[in-house]
Amino acid sequence: MVCWALRRAAQVRVHLARKASGVCRGPEYQASGARPAAPEPATRGALGALGGTVELLGKSYPQDGYSNLSRKVLSRVGRNLHNRPHHPLWLIKERVKQHFYAQYVGRSGTPLFSVYDDLSPVVTTWQNFDSLLVPADHPSRKKGDSYYLNATHMLRAHTSAHQWDLLRAGLDAFLVVGDVYRRDQIDAQHHPVFHQLEAVRLFSRHQLFQWGWNSSSGSLRFLQGHLFAGVKDGENLQLFEQSSRSAHKQETHTLEATKLVEFDLKQTLTRLMTHLFGDGLDIRWVDCYFPFTHPSFEMEINFHGEWLEILGCGVMEQRLVNSAGAEDQIGWAFGLGLERLAMVLYDIPDIRLFWSEDERFLKQFCVQDINQKVKFQPLSKYPAVINDISFWLPRENYTENDFYDLVRTIGGDLVEKVDLIDKFEHPKTHRTSHCYRITYRHMERTMSQREVGRVHQAVQEAAVRLLGVEGRF
Repeated sequence: MVCWALRRAAQVRVHLARKASGVCRGPEYQASGARPAAPEPATRGALGALGGTVELLGKSYPQDGYSNLSRKVLSRVGRNLHNRPHHPLWLIKERVKQHFYAQYVGRSGTPLFSVYDDLSPVVTTWQNFDSLLVPADHPSRKKGDSYYLNATHMLRAHTSAHQWDLLRAGLDAFLVVGDVYRRDQIDAQHHPVFHQLEAVRLFSRHQLFQWGWNSSSGSLRFLQGHLFAGVKDGENLQLFEQSSRSAHKQETHTLEATKLVEFDLKQTLTRLMTHLFGDGLDIRWVDCYFPFTHPSFEMEINFHGEWLEILGCGVMEQRLVNSAGAEDQIGWAFGLGLERLAMVLYDIPDIRLFWSEDERFLKQFCVQDINQKVKFQPLSKYPAVINDISFWLPRENYTENDFYDLVRTIGGDLVEKVDLIDKFEHPKTHRTSHCYRITYRHMERTMSQREVGRVHQAVQEAAVRLLGVEGRF
């Protein structure tokens, strides 16, 4: 679930961020023949400069040895594609909101779930990791996987980073939508910035068992017949007990409470996916692991004959809930990627398209009804230009995500994908070389080998200077 990577030395990371941002702006824009996709008003300051600061969204953050942000990534902060009317990510968000508003209503007739879609993407490392019980040695904490402003602040890696604060504020049913940031591979399905939608719901004992015993679901009546036999109206059922943890429950939860929460979670998600994809959807649940839920599941749907992972979910860890001050409640949480849903629903083939300003793309989603079916009509597929790059790795402190970040910083959205096509270990020196194939493709026009060559040359030179590799070009 999380990419394992070796830790980079702080000095190398700082050098990379500072140098890459300066080396590469010229070649990318020169080669593309275009201005940047968006201005960068959100950021100022010399990235990576020890003792320096960066201003982001109106606040200043001192930089240190943890700072590993490139200007390419920071240029995405504040774009908030999920709040841009008629953008495909906005359409997905609005459809989910509409469904929850219609299906879940409180006693006063107002929506049960509140929605937060403008929370700052800058969070503390405590919010992003510790509040969610992420272990200190978990690989997602490494600089090779996450984007840090400094040792205490970062760009959120998931919208779950806001769970604890909202629970602490007394909320028991909410949706959080926002941009999230992870260092990752480069291909048509991955981008260092994407968008998530998070949902949390808590139940008191009265709410959970009132819901359970009043449900008209035949499946739940079957569940009741096996778990609650001999118990009248749930009168002696409890949320909590002190027992042992198993694959089916936490040590503080009763099995009956866990099964009711799990049932409500799966029923909620099944209704949501049926709303988005239509009736007759084939769904399956796969057991998995998350630090902040147990039991945990991944939801997969069969779409056009292929099983697709759509989201992760589970019963919330009671330690998390308790620490936020909701000790008398039990709940569930789920998180889904908006890009993944949109790519499936609208047949969008490349994740870079979500950042496009091309009207031929955007106008396809200007619909009168947000539930209107939309099938993306591909833009002209301009030819790819493919170049290889190979080099000897330094003897230590190399991670692939460093190289991917460098390529993204220099090539930007001209880079369609990067594949590791060959590894070689010298039999005498035991040094290792990697050969990568970089596919360049402009989304709006044909590029020449000459202009791509300028970008590729910049990648080669920066890799030698900033990553410490030795060329085999």
